[in-house]
Amino acid sequence: MNQVLASFLFLSTLPCFAQQYVIKQSHITESLRGLSTPSSKIAWASGTHGIFLRSLDGGNSWQAAKVPGAESLDFRDVEAFDADMAYMLSAGPGDQSRIYKTSNAGKTWSLQFTNKDPKGFYDCMAFWDRDHGIALGDPVDGHFTLITTENSGNTWNQTPSENLPSAIEGEGAFAASGTCITVEGKNNVWFATGGKVARVFRSTDRGRSWHVVNTPIVHGEEATGIFSIAFRDSRHGVIAGGDYKQPTKSDAYLAFTEDGGVTWSLHTILPGSYFSAINFAPRGGLLAVGSSQAAYSKSIQQPAWTKHWDLNLNAAKFNSANTALAVGPKGTIVKFSDIP
Repeated sequence: MNQVLASFLFLSTLPCFAQQYVIKQSHITESLRGLSTPSSKIAWASGTHGIFLRSLDGGNSWQAAKVPGAESLDFRDVEAFDADMAYMLSAGPGDQSRIYKTSNAGKTWSLQFTNKDPKGFYDCMAFWDRDHGIALGDPVDGHFTLITTENSGNTWNQTPSENLPSAIEGEGAFAASGTCITVEGKNNVWFATGGKVARVFRSTDRGRSWHVVNTPIVHGEEATGIFSIAFRDSRHGVIAGGDYKQPTKSDAYLAFTEDGGVTWSLHTILPGSYFSAINFAPRGGLLAVGSSQAAYSKSIQQPAWTKHWDLNLNAAKFNSANTALAVGPKGTIVKFSDIP
């Protein structure tokens, strides 16, 4: 019996957890890291070996397929807008970093972008709307790589390196959950880094110009830093991370901003651990997931998580119905419900 299933069977016998989450059947064994929930009914997921999944009933059942010709790719991010239209980003060195798009529910996919720089590695992407998006790659020649589209991905244009603050040697982004970059409103965008430093880059003009600030998240080693960033509105945001090689270590893993990312304050909601993804609930709470636990808090002011579960997960997203889905290794899909 695998550890995730054993944890589920044990916790399901406890009254306070009985209705908190259910493990759904994906019928696959691929590792899943990309997740998108464009509505209360529709959800998409993505993962290794060119896999993608789609649900039309709020995550209760899933249909899986592979992008033809992409069987060697690892889709770390998916951004969907409805049951038919979705973008997927594969992460990897050189031409393994690509962006695909479907407009017919995955029946066919168009390859929109292929990274041609052998030193490049793309990590994540985000969209303001169906037509306008941005994707982030690790530093090349001292600068992060950013590409943007204004025409539904028909063309992707690279931001000139002189428009970006220089990267610090040993600094990079993490392709852990497709959430190392996030957007808000019509023009705001932020991305987060780790390694030698843990910094947040912010732009109010769709990435044409940038400001960068240091954060108190643990850093200094290759496996440490910020893995996920989310904003509830233009001012209130959260970053999460830690050390993925020591996932149970309680360190400086969570911080908040109330001024749009100009300053960040450390907050240790206990118990602490490494988190690969964090996001806001429609009602204002927080859900974080990582390889050692998933946790929910009603408020950023709480000293402890409202609920936490022993689950190994990579990414999580709320939908408009205040229900959350999460994905993880070996095809794991979890649906959280009745979260307070």
